Amino acid sequence: MHTAYLVVTIIAVALDGFSGVSALLHFAPIIPPMRRAGVPLSWLRFPIGTLKTLGALGLVVGLWVPAIGIAAAAGLTIFFVCAMYTHVLANDISGQFVFAGFLLTLNAATFALTLTAHAAAV
Repeated sequence: MHTAYLVVTIIAVALDGFSGVSALLHFAPIIPPMRRAGVPLSWLRFPIGTLKTLGALGLVVGLWVPAIGIAAAAGLTIFFVCAMYTHVLANDISGQFVFAGFLLTLNAATFALTLTAHAAAV
């Protein structure tokens, strides 16, 4: 179980970190879907990019401080539920919606594995 937790968490760190940094840097391919979803471009740095990047860093810290990892995984899961909801409301079912769905699933799995790995250790 611990190996699955580590593998999934490391993948989540990489993809959430990429997604967060892409938002912080206003990566060109994410701009059109954000506009279609009605998200102000000013939100790409804060809260969107900042929260995703800090969430990824929280997952890294959570490898040594379990409570931080649990909070980060829960926060990222909630973030991507909200992201998908925003795209659904705007009727924007694009590639970015699919990627958000994948990240939602990945972060939910990370959350579940984090809880399981640390509950087993107690």
